[in-house]
Amino acid sequence: MKTIYASEFDKEVIQGGKVVVDFYSTECAPCESLAPKFDSCAEIYGSDIQFIKIFRQENRELANRLEVKSSPTVLFFDNGKQVGPLLTGGIKRSDLMANLDSMISPERAVEIKSKIIKTESHYDTVILGGGPAGLASAIYLGQAKVKTALIDRALPGGQISTTHLVSNYPGFIEPINGYLLSHNMSEQAKAAGVDYKSAVDVTSVDLKAKTILVDEIETIHFNYLILATGASPRPLGIDGEKEYKGHGVSYCATCDAKYFQDKEVIVIGGGNSAIEESYFISKFASKITIVHQFDKFQANKEAQEKVFADQKINILFECEPRAFIKDGDKMYVSIENLKTKQMESISADGIFVFAGMKPNLDLFSSQFEADQFGYLKVSDEMETSISGVYSVGDINSKKFRQITTAVADGTIAAIAITLKQSTVV
Repeated sequence: MKTIYASEFDKEVIQGGKVVVDFYSTECAPCESLAPKFDSCAEIYGSDIQFIKIFRQENRELANRLEVKSSPTVLFFDNGKQVGPLLTGGIKRSDLMANLDSMISPERAVEIKSKIIKTESHYDTVILGGGPAGLASAIYLGQAKVKTALIDRALPGGQISTTHLVSNYPGFIEPINGYLLSHNMSEQAKAAGVDYKSAVDVTSVDLKAKTILVDEIETIHFNYLILATGASPRPLGIDGEKEYKGHGVSYCATCDAKYFQDKEVIVIGGGNSAIEESYFISKFASKITIVHQFDKFQANKEAQEKVFADQKINILFECEPRAFIKDGDKMYVSIENLKTKQMESISADGIFVFAGMKPNLDLFSSQFEADQFGYLKVSDEMETSISGVYSVGDINSKKFRQITTAVADGTIAAIAITLKQSTVV
């Protein structure tokens, strides 16, 4: 594997035969999540395909020429021509391998995969998800000497790892960077002896057999399971959103705001995330237009005051986006005024969507008792409707979702499991 600069691109990539290129950035949780997957694939496919990394922030002109609009972005080249689908955002190992397989013969792909050794491991408790709720559980279980593994499809940290500043977490007089807060929690869990299996694909979860298959390679057995999979940005579901995700449409200000220096941006939403991240984006963008469906924001008052006082920020209340359109380097949002029913189109260089969250329960379909919105119902000890399976954090049915409430959930579940472990003869 090599890390190259733009000046070496033609020689190493265009003239390099079969090549895969990872454009990465700093302070980018998805980039950090991809890194171990990229390294692992380099070990498996490295004799057939060259693996290249390019630091996007120092090679912006090249990134723009290749229409790399988000980090990370992985491109595939065969004899100088780009092949296969571009991968961006939270890239799965399986998607990466599927593209790599397509660059070699089917027989060679089978041969390479046949050499991958499958393994098994056993734990008292497995935590699925590494946000604040999962990390709090890990800290308590690790310190109680309960053999514990934490599994995360990305790197531990959850949503707060992409939050610019956290101002209301107890113990910090001044606001703390979200990434640093999650990093400290993660390091504390590691110090307590918790095993990490991060940046992995969770292939399947069998609650009856009490096993989790990771990356189609490792089967993990458990006695107790804590679900801490959190929530993810809820898509708007409008025309152009899916098509332009990573190509002008972003859901992470911390990841992508820095690429809109002196440019115009549209923000969709009016809750805490939308307003707090708009204030962060204003440090880079020359103009921000916030589009919100209601006549007032739902964000906390302090964040609202900052946004109202920012001369760069314009607000369109009682308006909803109906479609995203791209024309060259410009993005357009077709907007309906909910009062007048009139349509208009506004333009910008990029769009950020902060339209609420949805619980990450795609691995479990409808196995659990849930509320009308799909969030899990739990007991006072955070146990779900399935014995031995606990749920903590933002996937739970509750009125308030904050870092502190997530940490409280994780603490309760961990103590409940520790007490049950101590009674087992």
